[in-house]
Amino acid sequence: MIWVLIFSELVAFGLFLGAFVVARAIHPALFAAGQAALNLDLAGLNTVVLVTSGWVAARATKAARASERRASRRWLLGAMALGGLFIAIKLAEYAEEIGRGVGLETSPFFTLYFLLTGFHLLHVGLGIIILAVVCRRAETVGVETGAAFWHMVDLVWIVMFPVLYLVR
Repeated sequence: MIWVLIFSELVAFGLFLGAFVVARAIHPALFAAGQAALNLDLAGLNTVVLVTSGWVAARATKAARASERRASRRWLLGAMALGGLFIAIKLAEYAEEIGRGVGLETSPFFTLYFLLTGFHLLHVGLGIIILAVVCRRAETVGVETGAAFWHMVDLVWIVMFPVLYLVR
């Protein structure tokens, strides 16, 4: 069932990103101005944090497969902590943007930006909950399932980051 969920989420994110790319093609100057207003440093830091959390989740899976439940739990807690750090950094980025008067209705760029990143942020939160649930038992199948969802969240950000912040 997790693969159906992951596939459907990838389709949803793909459609969102497709809408963003089409809108950028229609309004290139508007989107370039929006991108220039984003905090690339915080987004880059968040990319490092989330990619690292994916590696940590992979370590949890490796430990679970070796029947090392305590180690798997520690790795899962690390992945969750990094997920929490991602959320904190993203909220700081939002606060900075909102403080400058930027919001959902500022421009089509920011409407899509906040919808995409907000939808992703919700998935990071859901991923932390899933990791917390599988952390209780730290059994191989549960850890693998939670890590698969976490890697989907990771993959989506790896695609979103350049599309939103870098590609002009």
